[in-house]
Amino acid sequence: MAIDPLQLPIQADKLLPHRPPMILVEQLIECQPRQGKVTAVVRRNDLFVDDSGVMEPVALIELVAQSYAAIKGYDDLTHQRPVQKGFLVGSRTFKVNRCPRVGEPLGIEIVTTAELDGFSVVDGTICVGEEVIAQGSVKLWLP
Repeated sequence: MAIDPLQLPIQADKLLPHRPPMILVEQLIECQPRQGKVTAVVRRNDLFVDDSGVMEPVALIELVAQSYAAIKGYDDLTHQRPVQKGFLVGSRTFKVNRCPRVGEPLGIEIVTTAELDGFSVVDGTICVGEEVIAQGSVKLWLP
């Protein structure tokens, strides 16, 4: 019996145009239209981890953007399209309660709230276990 190569969970590097050392997310574990869940683990060698082993706040916005990219990449592949490149435009409302440390597993939930003319707005929530460590809205552009 053949295994579906797009069966969830799926490694994020199959879904993203990113490559190490820029890729921060690990797996897409759930995907529905306009939303999904992604996992990550903070690693010592991640670009955005400081000398004390704490991830920089700006990386949390990038985690949301990459999680959205994983969801879009999965949709592209399931519809037999090449994975699109996208660009993080910015965030006006993003609250960081605390930054994660090396070794902490992260759960990232994404909900697409708007799409118009190649722009998307997504709400992201990043958790360590049940603790919400960051959440907010991010705008992306997919040309």
